[in-house]
Amino acid sequence: MSPVLPILSLAPKLQLLLPEMVLFVGAVVVAVRGLSKHRGARESLPLLTILTLAGSIAAVFVSWTPSAASDAGLLLPNLGRFVKPMIAGIAMVLVLLSIGTVDRQTEAVVARGRRAFDPQRVIRGEFYAFFLFSVMGAMLLCNANDLIWLFLAIELVSLPTYIMVAVGGHGNRPQEAAVKYFFLGAMSTAVFLYGFALIYGATGTLELAAIRDALAAQAASGGLSTLSILGLVMVILGLCFKITAVPMHFYAPDVYEGAPTHVAAFLAFIPKVAGFLALILILTCVGWSGHSFLEPDGVRIAYNGLPTPIAAILWMVAVITMTLGNLGGLLQHSVKRTFAYSSIAHSGYMVIGLIAGPAAGIDALLFYLLAYGVMTTASFAALAALERKGEELNHFSDIAGMRVKHPVMAWMLAVSQSSLVGMPPFIGFVAKVYLFIAAFEAGHVGLVIAAVLNSAISALYYLRIAIMPLVAPPSARSDEVTLVPSIWPRVAAIACGTGTIILTLVSGQLLSAVRSSTAPAQPTTTAMDGRASP
Repeated sequence: MSPVLPILSLAPKLQLLLPEMVLFVGAVVVAVRGLSKHRGARESLPLLTILTLAGSIAAVFVSWTPSAASDAGLLLPNLGRFVKPMIAGIAMVLVLLSIGTVDRQTEAVVARGRRAFDPQRVIRGEFYAFFLFSVMGAMLLCNANDLIWLFLAIELVSLPTYIMVAVGGHGNRPQEAAVKYFFLGAMSTAVFLYGFALIYGATGTLELAAIRDALAAQAASGGLSTLSILGLVMVILGLCFKITAVPMHFYAPDVYEGAPTHVAAFLAFIPKVAGFLALILILTCVGWSGHSFLEPDGVRIAYNGLPTPIAAILWMVAVITMTLGNLGGLLQHSVKRTFAYSSIAHSGYMVIGLIAGPAAGIDALLFYLLAYGVMTTASFAALAALERKGEELNHFSDIAGMRVKHPVMAWMLAVSQSSLVGMPPFIGFVAKVYLFIAAFEAGHVGLVIAAVLNSAISALYYLRIAIMPLVAPPSARSDEVTLVPSIWPRVAAIACGTGTIILTLVSGQLLSAVRSSTAPAQPTTTAMDGRASP
């Protein structure tokens, strides 16, 4: 065989990696430029990060051609065409939340001449480099075609976030939050990596397409093996950490409260997207793409649902996660801890999309992720735009009566919370309707009822956060609240707040884009027999 042929065979895969290459180059440039002794060079880092993310979006539309997607050997060859621009687009807004926050005290001391500039004391370059690396890991999941790639991409998402939590702010609380986040993250990594090992032992391969075919053969000959089921369950439980779902959810309130607001906003979206992308790929290996395929003898066999143990696990995760998240949110006195429980509850809703499965379920899940990214970023941005005596807002009394001094941020907070609860005409309402319809059409009426009841429960704390800034009288603490020096968190809050309405107007076009990105690659062997879900 000519040595040129293997290189040519890699061409489609390399072509689809162009957005990640742009992010890698941008991360290196940002890291090096952050060491410059010129303050203007250091202050340009957020702009360079945003331009890098914009370049990665452009690279998606340049590189993602039908021929390259079909030749790359991916289970869902068109997934990145929608997901990568979504991730990069939300990340661009998340950058705005951090402007003027990272290295704020260090830069102030240097500007006043109290201390000479020392490149070892500034971490702005490293912060934005880690930011880009984490986003790159989430994008790489769209190109995963084996378990090793999947594992490395998930860890590339996670490892930078541990450092971002520690260095993104000042004081001891971020370091404490980072330690908790790191050790619990290491435990979750061990769990899903052990699950990968069991899947390899059950199928004899690391390739996702080959795993799908091996599991399909097991299902056709009497059901998945015990080793396969155990491996899949371990993977699901390990990835529950990434999506802040039960039983790996308990770190979220402490980490969200301890992390700087702009980092908490990052944690609320990027790792969650990565976790759900990994779950989509793993469950596609179980055969739940929902399409009918031909056996070699010409007999057509259709897959009708997830294997019963896997469906039962996901069913319990969805119901318990949304219930504990919403009940926990009712008991909080910290705004950031409430946002953490909100993140937990929304993960429960999104797991419903995994259970609903092919076509409508996954389409609704990806659309919900987009809506959730806009809504939750608006909430965190409104919080990041304000401070009290140089400290971040956190207590409910900090936001009471915000309409008096900061009416725009009060309205943006109210709009984002109204959208999160699912009130029309906001995008959160449309996303929940799509998700509930998908579950109902798949026969999961019980899940829909549980989700509707939980949405009603969540209204109690969402509307509390929405109403307090507009209706409650100002408190002694809220009278001391001022705007942060940087205007960009306010810009992000306004952009995402108005986005919750604007996206509703184009929801049909967005859903069409999602549907075109979830068409599966055809397997080479038998599809699975269906299993009834609980």
